Amino acid sequence: MASTPHPSVATGPSTNSRLKSIIGGSTGNLVEWFDWYVYSAFTLYFAPHFFPSDNKTTELLSAAAVFAVGFVMRPIGAWIMGVYADRHGRKAGLTLSVTLMCAGSLIIACTPVYETIGLLAPALLILARLMQGLSVGGEYGASATYLSEMAGKDRRGFFSSFQYVTLISGQLLAITVLLVLQSVMPRAELESWGWRIPFFIGAVLAVVVFYLRRGLAETESFKNAKKSDAPKSGFLMLLRNHPKETALVMLLTAGGTLAFYAYSIYMQKFLVNTSGFSKEAATQINWVTLFVFMLLQPIAGGLSDRIGRKPLMVAFGIAGVLFTYPIFSTLEQTRDPVTAGLLVMAALIIVTGYTSINAVVKAELFPSHIRALGVALPYALANTIFGGTAEYVALKFKDAGWEQGFYWYVTAMIGISLVVYLRMRDSGKNSLIQED
Repeated sequence: MASTPHPSVATGPSTNSRLKSIIGGSTGNLVEWFDWYVYSAFTLYFAPHFFPSDNKTTELLSAAAVFAVGFVMRPIGAWIMGVYADRHGRKAGLTLSVTLMCAGSLIIACTPVYETIGLLAPALLILARLMQGLSVGGEYGASATYLSEMAGKDRRGFFSSFQYVTLISGQLLAITVLLVLQSVMPRAELESWGWRIPFFIGAVLAVVVFYLRRGLAETESFKNAKKSDAPKSGFLMLLRNHPKETALVMLLTAGGTLAFYAYSIYMQKFLVNTSGFSKEAATQINWVTLFVFMLLQPIAGGLSDRIGRKPLMVAFGIAGVLFTYPIFSTLEQTRDPVTAGLLVMAALIIVTGYTSINAVVKAELFPSHIRALGVALPYALANTIFGGTAEYVALKFKDAGWEQGFYWYVTAMIGISLVVYLRMRDSGKNSLIQED
């Protein structure tokens, strides 16, 4: 397999420079994911305006389909911007991705409803989500690579975990905006036009991040790759020289990303549509559990620096296979918000074994000249197939009268990834990130 030559001695950035870059990169990642998750957080409010129906599940199903459509562009974004970040720099890739995200949010904020412009309304919604899918497809690879390369080798698990800290923070911020709007606006106004507010907020924040990312430092790994005679990053080169690693990223992602979307993104709808909680109660449960989940990421990431990456992923796989069905089936019958919160929290603790370290595990598998593409593309493919369709598949099972089928589906996919975790080498002990 091709590898990138590295100098025998690499002089890395100072601790202060590392921290400044990690904080800057993480902040931008937060805004990117806020823009992405606002759609999910406010689906219950805007779905009737784009997909009017007498059946609430049908409205949610249509909105979930558009959510899934956004994922179709993620592999394309991962391919285009993964190559771009490998050839022009991690900073350049991050700046381009936030520009596209800003445009998508602005389109959603300004699009008239179905009653005004008919089918053009859902068409523009789909266009906006395609642009945001393109953006977030490139964002994951660029940010995962940037944070992994910028962190020192002894703290790589800890600092790279901030990708999911900020990813969850973006989701929390979206839910926080929802909670604030629920408390200060009459429900009728929130359902009529208030749901547009967070999309305007996201567009403005994205502009701020654009200027922030222009000032980031470039990583030593990228600088060394540019100085070397390594081949240029590209799709065919990835498949030809790194087929095993590409397949490995897809398989280890499949169960983890499906579990994450099932336990977090879909959970808000599940608590309303199945458990019978109010929209407000479901939002509050989701916010509290996600906040604790966010705090767990650096703890688990730091633990992986001590004991390795593999034990955490295996623990997620075993616990996910054993407890996914019991957690969801118990939640079906739960009417107490505290009990529901504890069950959701248990699910999120389980998936922490994947979320806290998945970015660094993937980055450590590839040499620097193709790392952004290698991380982004197979991840995006798996995310599109399993993560982006999670809500749609769950609602399809429910619509067919066999909701428990979704619980078994999530369990089976975690089981497949568990087999991969058990067979793979520990990436932390065999890392291809050479620079300290």
